Amino acid sequence: MATSKVLIRNARIVDGTGAPWYAGDVLVEGGRIAAVAPRLAAPGAEVVDAGGRYLAPGFIDTHTHDDLMFQRQPDRREKVAQGVTTVVVGNCSFGLFPQVKGREAFLRDHFASLLGPVKEGESFADFAGYKQGVEKPGIAINMISLVGHAALRLAVMGWENRPATAAEREKMAELLDAQLREGAHGLSIGLVYPPSAWADDAELLRLAEVVAAHDALFAAHVRSYERDLPPSIAEFLQLLKTTGARGLLSHLQAAGRPYWGTLPKAIAMLEAARRDGVDVSFDMYPYPAGSSTILQLLPPSAQAGGIDALLARLADPAQRSALRQAVEGGSSAANPGWESKITLIGWENVRIGGVVETALRPLEGQSLAVIAKDRGEAPFDTLAWIIAQDRGRTNAVMFQLSEDDLKAALTHPLHMLGSDGLPREGGKPHPRAFGSFPRFLARCARERNWFGLEEAVRHMTAVPAQRFGLVERGLVRPGMVADLVLFEEDVADHATFEEPTLAPSGIPDVMVAGTFLLRDGKPTGARPGRVLTRN
Repeated sequence: MATSKVLIRNARIVDGTGAPWYAGDVLVEGGRIAAVAPRLAAPGAEVVDAGGRYLAPGFIDTHTHDDLMFQRQPDRREKVAQGVTTVVVGNCSFGLFPQVKGREAFLRDHFASLLGPVKEGESFADFAGYKQGVEKPGIAINMISLVGHAALRLAVMGWENRPATAAEREKMAELLDAQLREGAHGLSIGLVYPPSAWADDAELLRLAEVVAAHDALFAAHVRSYERDLPPSIAEFLQLLKTTGARGLLSHLQAAGRPYWGTLPKAIAMLEAARRDGVDVSFDMYPYPAGSSTILQLLPPSAQAGGIDALLARLADPAQRSALRQAVEGGSSAANPGWESKITLIGWENVRIGGVVETALRPLEGQSLAVIAKDRGEAPFDTLAWIIAQDRGRTNAVMFQLSEDDLKAALTHPLHMLGSDGLPREGGKPHPRAFGSFPRFLARCARERNWFGLEEAVRHMTAVPAQRFGLVERGLVRPGMVADLVLFEEDVADHATFEEPTLAPSGIPDVMVAGTFLLRDGKPTGARPGRVLTRN
C-alpha cells in the first residue's frame, strides 16, 4: 500500500540512539521522514494513530543466510513480521556469486550444504548479476550483500585443500575487487567451512588488503568458537590491524560446556584492540543453540575434493574409521585446532533441522542420539548414513551455549543483533529465523531486564546502520529514509525449537521507504525494497 504522505500520530518514538522514548508525531512524505515533532499538522496525509505504540527505525538483521530465499520468496514475510526492513546476506563465506564458467556446480554444492539445493540460474557470475536477479521481480525489504570467500576460492582453486599460490591469491583479489566495485559491501570468511577453512595467512591478508582499499567491511566466522576462540580472534584482529580494514566478528560465542565462561575474555580482546585503533564490532543471536550444516561435525579435511570425495571416504573402511576416531575422539591430526562438536556437546544435543531427501523427513526435529537408538546402531554410523543419503545437504541445530555468555554478548555496546537464520523450504529450522527480533525486545529487555527497551532498539538499528554505512537509515530523524516499525508493549516471539515457524505478535505496522509492508497486521503485498550498494 503505497501512500505519498503518511502522518503517524501519538507514538512513543524510540529514535535508535538509545535515548529515552518521547511522545510525538512523524510525518512521512516521498519515502522519507519529513518531520518529527510533539504535534504535527499535515493536511491531505493518511493518518495512522499509533495509540501510544512504540515507533522505531526499521530493524536491521546484520547476519542472515537469505541469499537464495530472496529469489524464491521475495516478500520475506517472516522478516517483515519481526519488523526487519534490511538484511545482510553473504555471511560465513557462503554466497551465490561470483562464479566462473565450468565451475558453477562447485558454488552451488557449497551453498547447498548449508541451505539446500541451488538450481541453475540461481547463482551468478558477479554481484551485478545477483543484484539484477534479486530485484527483477521486486523485493519487499532491503538487502545488503557481502562477498563470500568460498566463492572466490572455488572460482580459482575448486575444492583443493592446500594454500593458494601467489598467482591464485591475485586472481582471488581481482575477483573480490570487481565485486566491491560493483557495490558489494565487503567480504565474509568462514574459517570452519571448507574451502574457506583452508586459507592461510597470506591469502587472508591479501584479501583483507583489498577490503581495506575499498573501505569496505571484513566479516569473519573465525576458526574456532571453542578452545581456540582467543587465538582465532587474535588472528582476525591482526588482519584488521595490519591492513586497516573495518571488521565485524560474526556471532561471537563460546561453544561447548568446557569453554563456558570464556566469552568475557574474548570481548576484552575486542575492547583492547579498539583502544589500539582497530575498528571492530560483533553480532550475535538471542538463543542458546546454534545451527549449521551437518558437515561441521566432521573435520574440514574430510571435504577435500567436494561431496563425492567425502562420500567415497565414508564408504572406504579405513578412511571411515579415521573419521570416526576424529569425531568420537575430539580431534584430528590432519586438522590442527579442530575440535569435535560431538565430544563437546554430545549426540543428544544435535538435532536434524532440515533435509533434502523426502525419505529422511521423519528425522527432522529428532536428535542424532534418538535416531541412532531407533536404528540400533552407533551414532557415528547414523551420521554417516544421513550424510550419504542427503549428500551432505542436511541442516543441524546444536545446543551448545550458556545463558551467562549469551548475556555478556547481547548486552555489550559493540553488539548488534543478527538472526543467523538458515531459511530452507520445510523442515524444523532454528526458530531464530522467525523470532530473533521480537525475542530480543520481549525476553532480553522486558522479561530479563538485561537492558532497557531503547538500548535494545539501538542494537537493532543505529549500531548496524553505522557499521554498514547506511547513513540514511537507522534513526528516526527528518531526512532519513522512512523504514519504520510500530510495535506494542507486549511484543512477543512464539517460535520454538519444536514449532520453529510460528509468527510473533505485537508488530502491526512495518514500512519500507514510506510504503507499508504490514498494515494493521496484514501484509500489503508491496515490494519497495532494494539491494543497497556501497557508496
